[in-house]
Amino acid sequence: MARTSSGSARPKRGSSRSRSPLGFVGRFAAFVGASILAGALVAGIALPFVGGFGLTAKAASENFDDLPSDLDQPFLSQPSYILDSEGNQLAMVYDRYRILVNFDQISPIMRQAIVAIEDSRFYEHGPIDLKGTLRALMRNQQSGGTGSKQGGSSLTQQYVKNIFVEEAGNDPAKVAKAQAQEVSRKVKELKYAIGLEQRLSKDEILTRYLNITFFGRQAYGVEAASQRYFSKHAKDLTLTEAATLAGVVQAPSAYDPIGYPNAARERRNIVLQRMAEVKVISQVEADAAKATELNLKTQPLPNGCITADQIDGAAFFCDYVERVVKNDPAFGANKGDRDRLWREGGLRITTTLDRKAQKAAYTAATKGVLQKDPVADAVVMVEPGSGRIKAMAQSRPYGFGDYETTLNYSVDHSMGGSTYGFQTGSTFKPITAAAALESGMKVDQEYSTGYDIDMRKEKFRTCGDAARDPKYQPQNESRSETGTWNMQTALEKSINTYFVLLSKDVGLCPIATLSDQLGVHQGSGKALEQVPSMTLGANTVAPMNMAAAYAAFASRGVYCSPIAVTEVAKLDGTKLPVPQAGCKQVMKQSTADTINALLKGVVEDGTGTQAGLKDRDNAGKTGTTNERKAAWFVGYTPNLSTAVWIGGAKDDVEMVDITIAGVRHDKVYGGQVPGPIWKAAMSGALKGVEAPGFVDPPSGTIPSKPDPNKKPTDGKPRDQNRPPTGGTNTRPPWTPPTTPTNTTPPGGGNGGNSGGGGGNTKPPESTRPPGHSWPPIGGGPGGGGFGDDG
Repeated sequence: MARTSSGSARPKRGSSRSRSPLGFVGRFAAFVGASILAGALVAGIALPFVGGFGLTAKAASENFDDLPSDLDQPFLSQPSYILDSEGNQLAMVYDRYRILVNFDQISPIMRQAIVAIEDSRFYEHGPIDLKGTLRALMRNQQSGGTGSKQGGSSLTQQYVKNIFVEEAGNDPAKVAKAQAQEVSRKVKELKYAIGLEQRLSKDEILTRYLNITFFGRQAYGVEAASQRYFSKHAKDLTLTEAATLAGVVQAPSAYDPIGYPNAARERRNIVLQRMAEVKVISQVEADAAKATELNLKTQPLPNGCITADQIDGAAFFCDYVERVVKNDPAFGANKGDRDRLWREGGLRITTTLDRKAQKAAYTAATKGVLQKDPVADAVVMVEPGSGRIKAMAQSRPYGFGDYETTLNYSVDHSMGGSTYGFQTGSTFKPITAAAALESGMKVDQEYSTGYDIDMRKEKFRTCGDAARDPKYQPQNESRSETGTWNMQTALEKSINTYFVLLSKDVGLCPIATLSDQLGVHQGSGKALEQVPSMTLGANTVAPMNMAAAYAAFASRGVYCSPIAVTEVAKLDGTKLPVPQAGCKQVMKQSTADTINALLKGVVEDGTGTQAGLKDRDNAGKTGTTNERKAAWFVGYTPNLSTAVWIGGAKDDVEMVDITIAGVRHDKVYGGQVPGPIWKAAMSGALKGVEAPGFVDPPSGTIPSKPDPNKKPTDGKPRDQNRPPTGGTNTRPPWTPPTTPTNTTPPGGGNGGNSGGGGGNTKPPESTRPPGHSWPPIGGGPGGGGFGDDG
């Protein structure tokens, strides 16, 4: 004879088993006595014993044979750990806080307490306890419907029910169905319980039960509960502590030791008395334990990225990592799969965050702009040649209170950032310069201009139709900025009129194509608009994308998509694929080397002198937008690229006659406030780090500077398609690319609606979430306003 897991004899089930009415009665007696009576009656379900009950029971019995007996153990939701690049914890995130433990990691007294109160004959009966069921039924009937009902389900059956609840996740309808007092559910529970008892030992079932059950206060499983209520491991629980936890299981809310200590203590004493009755402890021990207080030593179970804000404001980076896992196809083919991976947890996510760089960025961001200032800032660092995001900080802390935000100003809208991003101002000019060099132009390309320039009738070539703005009259920052410029001096002094003419000569399509290859797009995710004011930074872009684009200059033309995750491992050691930076050469090395040399001049003798580092090669560009609603400094060394943005946190703020970090400013320039923040952040991040130099461009690439006093007679360029007489046009005949990257960006062919270089770039009023910048869609009167003096 075969034996059950409890040791009782079990007859063999052969194919010749009788299906006679008598055979059915025997199976019916076993089934109904064990399932319907044990489950439904004790649970308090009123069954139609008269009339139809016989038919229902017969059908249930036949369906019982058809149910599978094996039940897979679900993956139990556990915390995931987000780590920095050195493996230090940044945050713990979880849908359910649970720490799985083995049998010998649970104190014997805890195991005895849960068995005593929930299923005292657990080690004696099989999948069900008919004797215990009948006893519970009798006591429930004697109570006359008053008081709490006693359960009749065995621990194995309870474990099965908990599996159904776990699989339901956080869906209220599925959870309700998993707990519904229905005969069909009891039938399934019993069949699966029988299968489990045939495959697993009692100790294994008890361990699984103690790992899955809910103990209240976000604590799933006995180890989590031990830490939550007593700040210790489950293996170290004492008698009174074990009895307290065992008592919570029946009704975690009602017997919550923190919220309802008196009720929890009464329930604990019931557990202690039951332990004495089943001879686990003596009555003397039970009475002594009953006289003690709960003696809780609670600890919070920190959850979520908000807790990482304590680590130099790393909450925004943590939030970005969460969105990477939930959005990137590397972690699942569809959103449902990725959400399930995150919800189940049990992941160790190693990120690119550098603690030293993060501290430097956070310190610079929070000292350069104060939390309650009328504007906010963002500082984001990217490593050239790898795309690794080293730091991400801002002056407004992560949160939901006043002067707090959950908007990550550094990133695209899809990753938790503002709706559109922010106008980049003159920080876009190096991209135009690089596109010009790639098109065959030279640094000695000269234009002579006055303070402003009339481009209202001019058409700019795009990847589609030509763009024109009938109101476009860009101007320089200062009326004194007139004369003759080449690419070097125009970058150093941020001359708007030069770059407008340069972009018209090059064409907007090559500029847009290179921008796309450098990962520069609107914060909404759309391609840049190919409009005449494109070169002056009219498009709205997230700071991280500008940092990554400049990192390509630092790495000699190699662009790497920003990445935040380097490894994701499951608890069993299995490693998941992670997003790759996809590094690729997007411009000639000589082009990048030339841009580096030109932008060194900006920090040495141009608008960015307040940002320049003295101990290493560095380069960068300032930027200020229309009406001074945003100011930037984006710069880099060969081993680190950083973007700094300042602007309105909730609404557009005109940064004129404004106090920032206690300092009054008549006007805010890119080199004046963002520049020093960049310098402080970079100095801290690179302290003690090697200082490699840039590679010099080919000999003769950088010409002598033109005579700044060489001015046009009428203050306007003589020919807006070619340099004036005396200049040298080194640009070869232009041909559009055969296969432009991406489709024509919005607005590329709409000359009438292309964004102007100045005036009001805000569309008609409409509801706008806080912290979101308007995209440039309407040209206004005036002109430049995107340039800056530093």
